Amino acid sequence: MADKTYENVKIEREGEITFLILNRPEKRNAMSPGLHYDMEDALLFLNDDPQTKVVIITGAGDSWCAGQDLKLYFRETANNPAERKRSNTASHHWRHDILTRFSKPTIAMVNGFCFGGAFTQLCSCDFAIAAEDAIFGLSEVNWGIIPGGIVSWNLTDMLLPRHAMYYAATGESFDGKRAVEIGLVNFAVPKDELKAKTLELANKLLKLNPNVLRFTKEGVRAVRHMRADDAREYLGAKQDSLQKADKEIADRVGMKKFLDEKSYRPGLGPYQRPQS
Repeated sequence: MADKTYENVKIEREGEITFLILNRPEKRNAMSPGLHYDMEDALLFLNDDPQTKVVIITGAGDSWCAGQDLKLYFRETANNPAERKRSNTASHHWRHDILTRFSKPTIAMVNGFCFGGAFTQLCSCDFAIAAEDAIFGLSEVNWGIIPGGIVSWNLTDMLLPRHAMYYAATGESFDGKRAVEIGLVNFAVPKDELKAKTLELANKLLKLNPNVLRFTKEGVRAVRHMRADDAREYLGAKQDSLQKADKEIADRVGMKKFLDEKSYRPGLGPYQRPQS
């Protein structure tokens, strides 16, 4: 089946790894209503695409995403409430609802500017790798607006409160190395190594049981704000569901490799799934 094509988004593939690329480089991939509609459709398509096992979200050109397009998203929909509502719904849908519930692992590959509203999809991805010289910032304070939508919620969920307050209130930018220090991304690497290091992580994820990975993703997200007793009950039910959903888990293949075959030792090499 041929890939869908879009005006504001590109799909590129490397085997089972799919790159979903914001494609408005002349605007630093700022998010217009059209981009929101394209990303919403593309993510729904890739979620059900059997070839796609890992999704990497990045930006064309020298930017990951410069946030919402102030002209197209805000000003030009100001007198069109129906379009404002439609684009606002699509914006939240793909950046939070779809990404946080995506059935496959997602990696943000931050190749340049990441500003404002782009923090939402950054925080919604499961993993994030940034170029060391990528520039992050919340510039809303300079335009007389606040980090709205759920950007402020994303910040306080992902960062320690002092960091969230400082960068939201000052509008001060920071680089990829600082993004690692404050917990916003997993790793920062030289820009010329960014794609290779991101693919390295993606290939590591491909070796894992996809159902275990999906249930783990769902579990970690779900328990973050639960009480300990609720989390214990939820995770117990989640493990029971996993065993019913996956024969490899039901047959305790991983346990046998560790206990009986002694072919896997944590920390001494990657786990190798049995070949089907």
